[in-house]
Amino acid sequence: MVSTVVLLNVNPPQINQVAAAVAEFDGVSEVFSVAGRFDLVAIVRVANNDKMAEVVTEKMLSVPGIIRSETLIAFRVFSRHDLENMFSIGIE
Repeated sequence: MVSTVVLLNVNPPQINQVAAAVAEFDGVSEVFSVAGRFDLVAIVRVANNDKMAEVVTEKMLSVPGIIRSETLIAFRVFSRHDLENMFSIGIE
């Protein structure tokens, strides 16, 4: 599994429409509207790099309203559940 965070700058009047469109793509698990330097953050989880390239460079960047993107590929994914198990001492 390949996990990626995609940071998106979007034309302001189109933020909601872009978020809805991106959220519909296979492999996109969440889209967050955020404050700061970027407008949207998309979390993408797919089987391999080829599928990631398809989602990010073909599908996502063809959505009207996206001005710029920055893609961060995760080396490891730590969830709250993983971290709790890593630091537990066996107490259930």
